Amino acid sequence: MRTKLSQRCSYLDKLQNMSIRGLKKKQPKTFKVKVVTMDAEMEFSCEMKWKGKDLFDLVCRALGLRETWFFGLQYTIKGMCTWLKMDKKVLDQEIPKEDPISFRFLAKFYPEKVEEELLQEITQHLFFLQVKKQILDEEIYCSPEATVLLASYAVQAKYGDYDPNFHEPGFLANDELLPKRVLRQYQLTAEMWEEKITAWYAEHRGIARDEAEMNYLKIAQDLEMYGVNYFPIAQSKNHTDLLLGVDAKGIHIYSINNRFSPNKSFEWSAIRNISYSEKELTIKPLDKKAEVFKFFSSQLKVNKLILQLCIGNHDLFMRRRKVDSIEIQQMKAQAREEKARKKMENQRLAREKQLREEAERAKEELERRLFQLEDEARQANEALLRSQEAAELLAEKAQIAEEEAKLLAQSAAEAEQERQRLEITALKTKEEKRLMEQKMREAELIAVKLVKESDRRAKEAEHLKQDLHEAREAERKAKQKLLDVTRLNYPHVARYPHHLPADTRDVNFDKGSVKLDLKDIDLKRLSFEIERERLDYLDKSKRFEDRLKELKSEIHALKLEEKQTGLYSHWNEVLGSLDRSLGHVPSWMKTFEAVDSLDINFQRPFPAYPLNTTSSWPCTNKNQYMEPVGKSPFQTDTLVASNVGTGTRKQIVKVQQHDSDVIYI
Repeated sequence: MRTKLSQRCSYLDKLQNMSIRGLKKKQPKTFKVKVVTMDAEMEFSCEMKWKGKDLFDLVCRALGLRETWFFGLQYTIKGMCTWLKMDKKVLDQEIPKEDPISFRFLAKFYPEKVEEELLQEITQHLFFLQVKKQILDEEIYCSPEATVLLASYAVQAKYGDYDPNFHEPGFLANDELLPKRVLRQYQLTAEMWEEKITAWYAEHRGIARDEAEMNYLKIAQDLEMYGVNYFPIAQSKNHTDLLLGVDAKGIHIYSINNRFSPNKSFEWSAIRNISYSEKELTIKPLDKKAEVFKFFSSQLKVNKLILQLCIGNHDLFMRRRKVDSIEIQQMKAQAREEKARKKMENQRLAREKQLREEAERAKEELERRLFQLEDEARQANEALLRSQEAAELLAEKAQIAEEEAKLLAQSAAEAEQERQRLEITALKTKEEKRLMEQKMREAELIAVKLVKESDRRAKEAEHLKQDLHEAREAERKAKQKLLDVTRLNYPHVARYPHHLPADTRDVNFDKGSVKLDLKDIDLKRLSFEIERERLDYLDKSKRFEDRLKELKSEIHALKLEEKQTGLYSHWNEVLGSLDRSLGHVPSWMKTFEAVDSLDINFQRPFPAYPLNTTSSWPCTNKNQYMEPVGKSPFQTDTLVASNVGTGTRKQIVKVQQHDSDVIYI
């Protein structure tokens, strides 16, 4: 078994070795190529025998490009840009000796009308990138205003529709959108340029990427330097003072300092033949009478390159004016279908985008509403918790309020009782007030009567004073006469008059021409009247004081109750009026204050006894002093004092009606 397995393995090894040797023999030799497009880099392995067309077709297939006649493979050799020839082998051409060999896949020929000739989207994109690079590198001159507009289309192609929420200030900071010449020409900051570009960019809303690139190319194709390849030439061998430009419309001759306006132009339809002989290039017009234009270039390679570009542009010029081939017709039909499909797709996308935006807005609105509802729910929960807490507090407050209501009801009942009591008290107070006012009026009437009585008594006191003065004068004269008579008749009695007998004292002396008439009966009557009136006045004063005392006690008892009813001030006025009434002392009583004593000494009619106001007159006790008569709240003591002497009696009566009223009689 092992022998069979070993034989079988050796057989398989032989077959494998034979297949490997066969493959090595069949694999051709290759070389590496690196192709750089405007937005990508690609590497290929090429066979040694491949021509330029083989490599070019490989690159076009890799890119999916069908409009191949606009493009070519360019390389740089000895500082000069050259295009790879399609009909020669790649390795047989003068290419850089490097590994891998680098080529640039660029547009070699430009269409006259980009919108009609550029059918594929990839073709439009490659042209857009190449023309944009030429404008930024200043190979194609563009005004600053057109540069800003082109930059806005470039931004639209790259970023899509403008969204202020997403495209915030500074989002174009890393993009090269304007030529350096324009930036140097205007002293504007990057933010200012970005603001200008964004203003245009915001107006391109809804434009798709391929449409934005096509709009870019449609503006660029109207520029003077668009699609022109410039070469220095001279009309003589030693000078290079002209420029020759080749584009899709023909050949143009420019001055060295002006690339915008050609000095002379040859359209492809007017050129019969172009040829070169070493450095000399000849342009023969279709009109035989026209002058043949000859010029010289710096190198033979330049003439070959010029002739190559002229042949390619002329072929495209003639193709545009012929009926399209079946391939071109198919491509145009596919392009139209593709455009229609893209248009529908764009419309569908626009509708979807609009619906999506509306849905997003609705979503945002719903989210906002949801957030609002959540917030409201949270607030409602918080309010519910607060309401529950408030309900508990209110329940406690309700219980407290109920208790307070009971207390208030009880207080209300008590207040009602108190009100009724106060009403009764008020009625009583009003009645008492009326009575007190009546009593006050009575007291005022009494006071008025007393004042009138005091005035009357004052007048009487004045008369009595005058009579008293006359009596004193008569007494003095009588004493003098008595002494004179006594000296004459009783010389020893003159020295001791108290030794006279009683009958002698009562005898009237009428001796000679002297006659004594003391009017005893009038003086006695006058003394009795004064004493009686005094006693009447004291009795009336006592009764009035008792009455006032009763009024004061009643007023004082009502003061506390009247403080609450507002009558306190009124009773103060009443008491004040009563005090004023009591404070008025009768003037006839004050008259007796001037009288110190009544010094009356009669031998017969007036006994030498003291006068007592409380007992019968005369008093039996000669040495008796009068006791206090009677006390009241309005008088202190009433005293009657007697001073007993020989033939002389002094009586002082003190009557105090009020604290401030003192009357001496």
